[in-house]
Amino acid sequence: VQLQASGGGLVQSGGSLRLSCAASGFTLDNHAIGWFRQAPGKEREGVLCISSSDSTLYLEDSVKGRFTSSRDPSKNTAYLQMNNLKPEDTAVYYCAKSPSGSCRSRFGVYDVWGQGTLVTVSS
Repeated sequence: VQLQASGGGLVQSGGSLRLSCAASGFTLDNHAIGWFRQAPGKEREGVLCISSSDSTLYLEDSVKGRFTSSRDPSKNTAYLQMNNLKPEDTAVYYCAKSPSGSCRSRFGVYDVWGQGTLVTVSS
């Protein structure tokens, strides 16, 4: 059971990126998938979570209206679409699997974590 996050990179302020979270060893559709980030020198924080019914729980107010999540069952992959990126969005982004279909804000609930992908937003 694994998750692999990808799609990070360097982007200018106001730009967009789409992160991917590819699942193996389990059916991603049956689980809530959380997105988290850790900026340099800061603690890891929740970004948002997409439930198995495709509802979104925002864990960070600053990304509302800019970040959305989706999933493609045919590819067993979840996505984090990030628009209007700001320098303060610079961080390593992680995806994580919840054992259930429901979103939770507590990090400890998520039992499988991807390796992280670095997003750098220049001003």
